Amino acid sequence: MRAHMPSGVLRVGVVDMNAGHQNQAIRCIGVLFDQLVARVKAQNPGLPVERVHVSPRDKAERPPKDCDLYICSGGPGSPYDGDGQAWVDDFSEFLDDVVDDNAAHGGRGKASLSVCYSYEMAVRHFAVAEVAPRASRKFGVMPIYTTEEGQRHSLLAPFGDRLFAFEHRNWEAIGLDESALGRHGGKLLARESRDGVSKGQALMAFDFAPGVEGVQFHPEADRPGVMAWVARPDQAEAFKLAYGITTYERMLKTLDNPQRLARTFALLIPGWMARRFNLLAERFGWNPLPPPVQDMATFGSIPPPAPALAMEQAQARAGEGT
Repeated sequence: MRAHMPSGVLRVGVVDMNAGHQNQAIRCIGVLFDQLVARVKAQNPGLPVERVHVSPRDKAERPPKDCDLYICSGGPGSPYDGDGQAWVDDFSEFLDDVVDDNAAHGGRGKASLSVCYSYEMAVRHFAVAEVAPRASRKFGVMPIYTTEEGQRHSLLAPFGDRLFAFEHRNWEAIGLDESALGRHGGKLLARESRDGVSKGQALMAFDFAPGVEGVQFHPEADRPGVMAWVARPDQAEAFKLAYGITTYERMLKTLDNPQRLARTFALLIPGWMARRFNLLAERFGWNPLPPPVQDMATFGSIPPPAPALAMEQAQARAGEGT
């Protein structure tokens, strides 16, 4: 393993928490990675960009120490499933390494973004809240409400007081420990409810500590991924039973609204990548990246397939999720 020398190559680590299960999220992350490569090459033609993929839960692979940006995925099961296994300690060590690297480089070090399952693991590691099971599964395209700090923070500032994102979870972070968050220099960025109660008490996004950010929802979700999920008969029926047919139909229309899920896909992870890349660029003399722009084509904004075809495609992908 090489020493951490990002001035010669940009390395992006994908920490896959899906435990070997097929899913849409890793494909979506691949799309976002390809977009990053194109943007980096446009500004820095001679800078190589590499992607490293590890799967801790099923293969006991450690997050590599020599990457610059890390995206840590969601995954199935309980965030307590791995307790006592080496990969949990490895993941905690990885998070601490990111924080230490930022301390050593004035905030211009490695950066990680944790999604859903990885987010729950980060909440546990930093002990900023309790991670508890929900009374019922939450799934579908849902509103997320930013806190005042979230509206000022670069991760969520483009969205104002609300954004829309795909959710699929049985667990949640509740009961903020403000003293623990303060000790790490962290910030609560978003909640499940604007008032913190009426739509649920979940804490939806944190800047945990220098270099470590995370969200409970799925900002990587694109249209093909969501359509693969909502076209499945079992998932569609479950959603309608939980939220009603009208809400289901509204969710489908949301996919055509450029200010909703498409905006989250276009701006959240790409914006995080650009921001953290530009901090590294200050250290290593790279040309900075401009802010991401929204392009519905990159969201996969083609019309959905005919219902019969969608059903066949969904059944062929049985077992996948975002």
